[in-house]
Amino acid sequence: MRNSSASASAIDSHLPGELSGGEQQRVAVARALINHPKLLLADEPTGNLDEANEKLVLRLMGELHNEGHTILMVTHAPEIGALADRRIDLAHGRLAQVKASV
Repeated sequence: MRNSSASASAIDSHLPGELSGGEQQRVAVARALINHPKLLLADEPTGNLDEANEKLVLRLMGELHNEGHTILMVTHAPEIGALADRRIDLAHGRLAQVKASV
């Protein structure tokens, strides 16, 4: 997504209402990254994406984390939550457990 001019050129001539949910999601991720934030807040960043784009976004998040960015992600997908170095699980609106991988 970082250097994806092909994706950008396919999207740049459309109005927001003409984009699919996945395209809108990718645009939102790109907008969030444009200023190189140290803290990235991601609320279901893969929620509307197909499998290929989900992998792309997760790989990008992994790269950002390895570069020193802090990522706070909210997800309902346990397999995505399992990728985190530190995870806080909620159950019925209450803290259920805190897990940190070493």
